[in-house]
Amino acid sequence: MITSKKLTAERLEEIKNFPVIYDEDSPKLTRQQLSRMKPAHPEYWKVEPVKVPLSIKVDADVLAWFKLKGKGYQTRINAALREIMVQAEQ
Repeated sequence: MITSKKLTAERLEEIKNFPVIYDEDSPKLTRQQLSRMKPAHPEYWKVEPVKVPLSIKVDADVLAWFKLKGKGYQTRINAALREIMVQAEQ
């Protein structure tokens, strides 16, 4: 068992593979039921991801396309990369 509190790839895999036991006190919920759930204290769920400075080379037309919509192009690039990452995990 990993004792570190950091969410390493190994720890995430361990969590994903941990057996879930459902009973009358903790029944299995449908996707619809889960989608209606909200945290009791939303302020505790505001987690800001750690930003890491990065220098990469991208094609000029790709960068121009992201810059077309104005300020915030780096945020849009990050969002596009995040979407690719999330889809790859499914």
